[in-house]
Amino acid sequence: MMKKTTIATLVAASFILGGCTGQAPTTSTSTPAAVEAVAAKAELGTFGVELSARNLDIKPGDDFFMYASGNWYDNYELPADKTRFGAFSKLAERSNDEVKAIIEDLAAKENLTGTEKLVADYYNAYMDTDTLDALGIKPLQATLTDIANIADVAGLTKTFGEAWLTGTTTPIWGGMWTNPKDPNQYQLHVGVGGIGLPDRDYYLLDTERFVNIRTEYQNHIAQMLAFAGISEADAQKQAAEILALETKIAEIQWPREKRRDRDLALNQFERDAFEAEYAGFDWDSFFASSGFAIPNLNVRQPEPVKGAIDLINGEDLATWKAYLTYHTISNNASMLSQDIYNTNFAFFGTVLNGQKEPRPRWKRAISAMSGTESLGFAIGEIYTKRYFPESSKAQMAELVENLRTALGQRIDGLDWMGAETKVNAKAKLAAFRPKIGYPDQGIDFAGLDIKSDDLLGNAKTLRKFFQAKDVAVEMEPTDRERWGMTPQQVNAYYNSSFNEIVFPAAILQPPFFDPNADAAVNYGGIGAVIGHEMGHGFDDQGSKSDAEGVQRNWWTDEDRAAFDAKAEKLAAQYSAYEPIEGNFVNGKNSLGENIGDVGGLAMAYHAYQLSLNGEEAPIIDGTTGDQRFFLAWAQVWKEKRTEESMLNQLRGGTHAPGRYRALAPRNHDAWYAAFDVKPGDALYLAPEDRVRIW
Repeated sequence: MMKKTTIATLVAASFILGGCTGQAPTTSTSTPAAVEAVAAKAELGTFGVELSARNLDIKPGDDFFMYASGNWYDNYELPADKTRFGAFSKLAERSNDEVKAIIEDLAAKENLTGTEKLVADYYNAYMDTDTLDALGIKPLQATLTDIANIADVAGLTKTFGEAWLTGTTTPIWGGMWTNPKDPNQYQLHVGVGGIGLPDRDYYLLDTERFVNIRTEYQNHIAQMLAFAGISEADAQKQAAEILALETKIAEIQWPREKRRDRDLALNQFERDAFEAEYAGFDWDSFFASSGFAIPNLNVRQPEPVKGAIDLINGEDLATWKAYLTYHTISNNASMLSQDIYNTNFAFFGTVLNGQKEPRPRWKRAISAMSGTESLGFAIGEIYTKRYFPESSKAQMAELVENLRTALGQRIDGLDWMGAETKVNAKAKLAAFRPKIGYPDQGIDFAGLDIKSDDLLGNAKTLRKFFQAKDVAVEMEPTDRERWGMTPQQVNAYYNSSFNEIVFPAAILQPPFFDPNADAAVNYGGIGAVIGHEMGHGFDDQGSKSDAEGVQRNWWTDEDRAAFDAKAEKLAAQYSAYEPIEGNFVNGKNSLGENIGDVGGLAMAYHAYQLSLNGEEAPIIDGTTGDQRFFLAWAQVWKEKRTEESMLNQLRGGTHAPGRYRALAPRNHDAWYAAFDVKPGDALYLAPEDRVRIW
């Protein structure tokens, strides 16, 4: 697929769910305002944790997730429009409600500004189901006609290259992101996608569950093709051919754990050499519609790209045309009539994720509008002015520096890392740049034309708008002020290319952060989230980039070997978790996130201890400071989800499910003391088996 490639879509960024300081860490150990226990009441419980959520009949050492959140888990009924719900979901709901209030205020306002009118008109177009139902497939008809008229591989290649505009799926994708060897420069990245199911495993595994999903998928494809006027018999035949084609694409793809290896994904070429190495495909035609002229490229999956070229040239043209027809309808279904959307939802929502009914349309509208390449930053400007106090930004900045101090001390104390590597690690830590709340500069939407009665047209207008912005700067130095998330998004990320940690405004709320909560709770919540993102700079892949974001080896061979041994041990620990019979956590694929969790928790605990200045934490509601710290962490990860959603996470995601992320404390000695965890308890690890990296 020729698609827009942003911070959120490349491995350069790692999420918690995924002014440059440039200073040496401060040595202050004072308790920041952000984490002082103050007189005002915390939002959750009496000190920031919902003690009522605990199941006290369960020993912490047997199942810390259920101990911390079991009463909530056993009594919470998952709504029909959700596949999962937990702390992140609750905050996302709050953010949605706040954005809805913003939009409703705009609807009632006279004399809207240009940007305000864009938001109001897009929302109205999304909510106008009468117009969409009357139009049916018509908004896509011109694109579908173009697909039907493809006469040869040249026409097919051109259509693949236009996927950034049409929203379809293609076997080869290309897009603009930073050069891993020079983060001040943009580069074109090329890779392989092209499948409709969450991961190649869904095509290649022969267990009954996956066989049934493939049968349902084929039926779904036929149903979607019917909207293009294809007869039932032809639709069934084409659906079988599309499934067979996607299976071949899945076979040439690398497994997930291989795709995330940054060494394997670094294959740089000047344009002429690239075209010679990957011959048999008209790259000029592929990139023509995008407008990109960048002369150097990086191929993220070398052998799969060559395999995709062979498939493009070798498979029946009619099958490729059917494939494009299906994916064009499916990928744009949310902007078409309700019957098309509901048919698409029946498979992707219900079959794949166990969601019984769609989310309310207004929530879907807000999701569509809130992306980084939609009107998300326009909404975000209003959101932060209304809902994000500047005091939270200042308090968060102080917390970041406390975590920086803690990690610096921990690096100094590592017994497995030598002095030379420690110097480089400390340099990288000092160069970490935090971004908190919202971008300092918004996006100028001048000239953008959004209509209140043309939803798909609005989507294409936005695609063209952001594509043009990228093309305009492709030869300029990279924009380090660019954000990969909008302020109203409940998440956080680390971007290795810029060595930055980013915390949107919406996550800086309970249970992650509450200025009125106990210090232990804020350190166990947002403190550990900060630590997690810092940890990505030193995980198995983030550690391959230096203080300036350059992908290079700054380790001694001995230290790297010691690190890799610890990482392998952690991967094995998580790979033993079996959420669904026969389906385990992929410890290698989730390794970066697990290092972020285990290391981030250690950093946050260290920072919390520093904040106490050698004094004992008070007992609150019968809990010690250490107990509150680890409970806060566990309740961040409380969640309930459908089994289908769990399977999707296991096979297609990069994070371990929340209930297993809650178990990260079993690698920390302080947790054992806090909850009297002993040999014989299910989660007990002997001291030598606890993984201590950072």
